[in-house]
Amino acid sequence: MKILILGAGRVGESVAESLLSEKNDITVVDTDGVRLRDLEGRFDLRGVVGNGISPEVLAEAGAADTDMLIACTSQDETNLTACKIAQVLFNIPTRIVRVRSVALKSHAELLSDTGFGVTHAFCPEEALMGYIGKLVTFPEALQVREFAQGHVALASVRARGGAPVVGLSVADVRQNLPHGAVRVVGVYRRFHHEADRLVPMEGSTRIEPGDEVFVLSDKDYLGDVLAAFNRQVGEQAEPVRRVMVAGGGRVGMRLARALTKESRRFQVKIIEKDEDRCVYLASRLPSDVLVLKGDATDETLMENENVEDVDLFVAITDDDEDNIMSCLLAKKLGATRVLALINRRTYADLMHGTQIDIALSPAQATLGELLAYVRQGDVQAVHSLRRGVAEAIEIVARGDAKTSRAVGRRVGSLRLPRDVHIGMIVRGLPEPDARNTNGSEAAERDEEESEDVVEVIVPTSGTIIQSNDHVILFLPNKRLVHEVEALFRVGVTFF
Repeated sequence: MKILILGAGRVGESVAESLLSEKNDITVVDTDGVRLRDLEGRFDLRGVVGNGISPEVLAEAGAADTDMLIACTSQDETNLTACKIAQVLFNIPTRIVRVRSVALKSHAELLSDTGFGVTHAFCPEEALMGYIGKLVTFPEALQVREFAQGHVALASVRARGGAPVVGLSVADVRQNLPHGAVRVVGVYRRFHHEADRLVPMEGSTRIEPGDEVFVLSDKDYLGDVLAAFNRQVGEQAEPVRRVMVAGGGRVGMRLARALTKESRRFQVKIIEKDEDRCVYLASRLPSDVLVLKGDATDETLMENENVEDVDLFVAITDDDEDNIMSCLLAKKLGATRVLALINRRTYADLMHGTQIDIALSPAQATLGELLAYVRQGDVQAVHSLRRGVAEAIEIVARGDAKTSRAVGRRVGSLRLPRDVHIGMIVRGLPEPDARNTNGSEAAERDEEESEDVVEVIVPTSGTIIQSNDHVILFLPNKRLVHEVEALFRVGVTFF
């Protein structure tokens, strides 16, 4: 696929790197020639210096025969204008824009084909906030991803000695978790001082303390499932109540607002260096959010603010080093869990397995939305895992036994690549476009009725895949995705 990316910043670079690994033809447009030369030196892509809202620049970049435009500069105005030009002058089929303005996101008619010519809009800050919000809801998890319109969740969790299912074989795990659909799809283990390695997924494989376990579950039972891996027998749940945020940028402000809006059970503090930003935050956030001017790497400040009582410390400034150091300090002083936002992949890899509980890459939280548009076949959701190495995808089985290599066949007979596992099959979901997105009473009734017939299946080798099943797969290496897509691709005789 030929893809044109506007913006060579952090988001643009992450998008380009991920899409290049899937052998797409990438061109990046930016006004910063030095930045483009750097990207050309590190990646197999073409750079064009210029303004993305110039028709001449877009033409030079090959917009006339481009399949997809991804406008991800830091300016909404540039992204939206370029999107409209791409639609009117170059007829680019798929036009994806990054939008930072909350006001724009609330007006769906503007972010549409008839508005600014938008096929899909995404907001990295919103994706990050949602990612962190799930970790607040499920404090035992290292990450939580949703599939099948929210019916199924994939979580990674660190196995703790003494937890109910730790020490059991994979085959025995579900026998000890009788409530809901559960399946372990991946286990990563550290051998001596080496990097974590995938353990072969066999029924006899045992869960050991320290393992990072990826488990699919009916979302309604996810809390109980996580507790079985991470909470010792008899240990009471410790919900997140006290949250400290280092960094009062867009994500920090949105996170604080969301936590206080949801309920009064959260106590939120924000530490921000810039005095003017502190004043702005204090004027925009609810009065029960405490805004502090200071540096989260200041030990005296952290001690004075009782960081030892904090359930979750989140460092989300624009500086990777500050995020790492403030998290290490917070952990040393007694914070229960710490999360550091880290843009550089090498830093994120170094932090894995240290005292930092969660090293979060912005790209990891954002790329799934874009990958679902790039992938072939009827891919509904894509989530990047383990810093972009692994993936979990949701793909809809289409066609029939004559036109599909999956429909009408037993799971055990499918020619899946080695180590790729079908974790769940969700049957009976309505088509997304069949729902009324305006929130009418009729749509709500249809949704309620459809939920009654939705079936979440833990497949065995004898389970037969039916047309319109939503199949959720775990891929330990994203390079295997094309083989999986080919397996579910419908033949030319299917209409």
